[in-house]
Amino acid sequence: MKRNMKWIAAVLCLAVFAAMALGSGQSDPGETKQVVSNEGTEKQDADKSDSNDSEGSKDSGDSSGAAVTIDEQVLVDQDGIVVTATEYVTDSIWGDGIKLLLENNSDKDVTVGCNALIVNDYMITDLFSSGIAAGKKSNETMYFSSMQLKAAGIENVGKIEIYFHVYDSSTYDTIFEPECVVVQTSEYANMDTMPDDAGTELYNQNGIRIVGKTVDENSFWGTAILLYVENNSGKNVGISVDDMSINGFMMSPFFSAAVYDGKKSIDDITVFSNDLEENGIKAIEEVELKFHIYDADSYSTIADSEPITFSAQ
Repeated sequence: MKRNMKWIAAVLCLAVFAAMALGSGQSDPGETKQVVSNEGTEKQDADKSDSNDSEGSKDSGDSSGAAVTIDEQVLVDQDGIVVTATEYVTDSIWGDGIKLLLENNSDKDVTVGCNALIVNDYMITDLFSSGIAAGKKSNETMYFSSMQLKAAGIENVGKIEIYFHVYDSSTYDTIFEPECVVVQTSEYANMDTMPDDAGTELYNQNGIRIVGKTVDENSFWGTAILLYVENNSGKNVGISVDDMSINGFMMSPFFSAAVYDGKKSIDDITVFSNDLEENGIKAIEEVELKFHIYDADSYSTIADSEPITFSAQ
């Protein structure tokens, strides 16, 4: 189930990247609205003020402006599989990433993937997967989603946490999953650490906090509701959406967020344009939904929220 959801997310991300490359994935800034609680906007206004203060503090930090670098280092050396980080790179299309040398000294073909990628404590979507035949090597690059870095307000990448997953290329059986590896860049002292949590708080219980930020009615797929998620629950969690309606009409949204303990995430609830068109919805007036929160490892339910209602202005 975990692998299927990961590949669904990867396919969606690839489609969005392709649209961006063609210039068709741009949103009209005029179509972006703020998420507003039906109970008032005091929380939102306070968060905006805090966000502005944080931005001021961040802008005043000392950043060298030099190219980001890393020290060459071995990240994984187990069962004949060696992964070495060799260089920090920046691509005009794909954005920032880490160049990796993958060595397969085992007697079987393997694939090296990634269960989780975390940048400056934010969960970032990764599309990394590389197959290496027995006895061979491969140079690959693990890129960080430039869209998600921007959404999280990350300009200075200082810390990268990687959870590698190594499996048999033929059977897909897991060979091993090493402990999290941490790479510090030359910008570690200047990295962005302030949470970009301005918006309307929708949920805050047992260490899980969800903030509604914006509603983009002209996103590539239809409408995107941007959420900030913070997890201090002591567990790695997954979050999905149930019983979602817009203007009273039921929707079939796409939303699946995995947030590790102590980490944050910026994710979209995607509402497809055909759902909106079939119900004659031209503007988002009222949204109602429930959050389903579960243990990311066992899939057991942690909490199901009461119906949450908000609007866009």
